Amino acid sequence: MALSRLYDEALVYASDLHRTQIRKGSGTPYIAHLLSVSSRVLSAGGTEVQAIAGLLHDAAEDQGGQATLDEVRKRFGADVAQIVADCTDSWIEPKPAWRPRKEAYLSLLPKKAPPSLLVSLADKVDNAEAILNDYRNIGDELWGRFTGGRDGTIWYYRQLSEIFNAVLPGALAQQLALTVSSLPAE
Repeated sequence: MALSRLYDEALVYASDLHRTQIRKGSGTPYIAHLLSVSSRVLSAGGTEVQAIAGLLHDAAEDQGGQATLDEVRKRFGADVAQIVADCTDSWIEPKPAWRPRKEAYLSLLPKKAPPSLLVSLADKVDNAEAILNDYRNIGDELWGRFTGGRDGTIWYYRQLSEIFNAVLPGALAQQLALTVSSLPAE
């Protein structure tokens, strides 16, 4: 499948939106995560719409909320905007407490449409792999980066893995399960 100029436009838009962001504790430009999510979506057989949503999945959550989602809808279409909305765990600023927010996201996840599930799964695989790599490099110091701390973060990713294995089984869900199983016990 060839990608259109709309993908190129989304790449530039995502880069502009997230230009000043870096991955937690790594110094890596945030766009690397967005590119990885989009790549994972395409490698798993996703559509261009899903690949664009992979680039933009954090746009509303991290860069302007509903106004940014409205801009995504205008520029890239309702389907992309719906996936981005489905990947967003909070529209409220400041965000609600971490655990109830994650519990709410987990409870709604099985009800999401398959196009949204694939993008969310690609995001969670990329995040889990980054967490595991950082854990292997710096050990328990890593957990201070996360609001949920060690136990909460591990709990969350284990719950995600169980849900994705049930609702979107396949190679990507297996990759998440393998990565999560390598994290330390709660």
